[in-house]
Amino acid sequence: MSQKFRLTAARRKSAWGTASAKCLSGASLAMALSLNVYAESVNLIFAGDIMLDDGPGRLIAQGGDPLAPFATILNAADYRIGNLECPIAESGTALDNKIFSFRAKPQVLPVLQGRFDAVSLANNHSGDYGHPAFLDTMLHLDKAGIAHFGGGRNLGEAHRPLWIERKGLKIAVLAYNEFKPRSFEAGANWPGIAWSEDDHVIDDIRAAKLAGADLVIPFMHWGWENEGQPSQRQQQLAHKMIDEGAALVVGGHPHVTQGVEIYQGKPIIYSLGNFVFDGFDYAAGQRGWLLRLKLDKSGVIFWDTLAAQMDDDGTPHPVSGTFTPCGRGGEALVSECQNP
Repeated sequence: MSQKFRLTAARRKSAWGTASAKCLSGASLAMALSLNVYAESVNLIFAGDIMLDDGPGRLIAQGGDPLAPFATILNAADYRIGNLECPIAESGTALDNKIFSFRAKPQVLPVLQGRFDAVSLANNHSGDYGHPAFLDTMLHLDKAGIAHFGGGRNLGEAHRPLWIERKGLKIAVLAYNEFKPRSFEAGANWPGIAWSEDDHVIDDIRAAKLAGADLVIPFMHWGWENEGQPSQRQQQLAHKMIDEGAALVVGGHPHVTQGVEIYQGKPIIYSLGNFVFDGFDYAAGQRGWLLRLKLDKSGVIFWDTLAAQMDDDGTPHPVSGTFTPCGRGGEALVSECQNP
């Protein structure tokens, strides 16, 4: 990984909940506490691709739980968001023009309940089984009490933010896909996902700010598969989104992690890689990151990543002792923290 996306200031031993205090100097900590920063902070989690068909689906059908190894970590957050890399339905027909088509059974929903509060639908697999399965996916998620965004029954719904209100903080999360097929895109009168067009993304960020968002977080499905570095396109759009007021940028899709850049003091996590996914026979595809954020009205206080090592069933496991990217809001460099 090039220095631009993995500048390491120091290695830190991180335990979430105390890591941000450990990383601050005494003077900075005293200032933060005097401003009551930590009392009002919100802990958010982002996960990469969650695919509940194939190996994970078979495991769930047999009574297994692919999220069990991360249950304690997920439960510690105030709000958990992931990318749902498959429709959840029994309807629809697989599209002829796709090499890989996924569809999970509704029986997988109890595994998501209580672990994830919301999922993004803005990806290149939400439409694998056509509009019927896509619409049923939203119905199943609604019944399960799991919010969804980045897709909807029409273009307006697809571009509607996920609103998170916790501890006096109002966060808008926007999701977009820019990997083919574009036929999954929502239209004025038909269902689908939010497509990443620069002007639309910028308009949505501005609209969220006008609607009262303290923080706006774009969650992007972008980049080339199996590429360990972000493309120039990703970099340019990420910078543009932060210039327009995004508090940070989170990405996924390439099935591998792509490193972190700090731009204007704000982190860009270009790709979290996979989180629950089987079928990858190379090391980079079998290890992703879980992103943890500590936020307040000023933006990111502290962020870190936790390694997720997937087994043959696609179940992610924590990797204690390994070092992964982390940092504090406003810092110019990316550090590394030791996973608990």
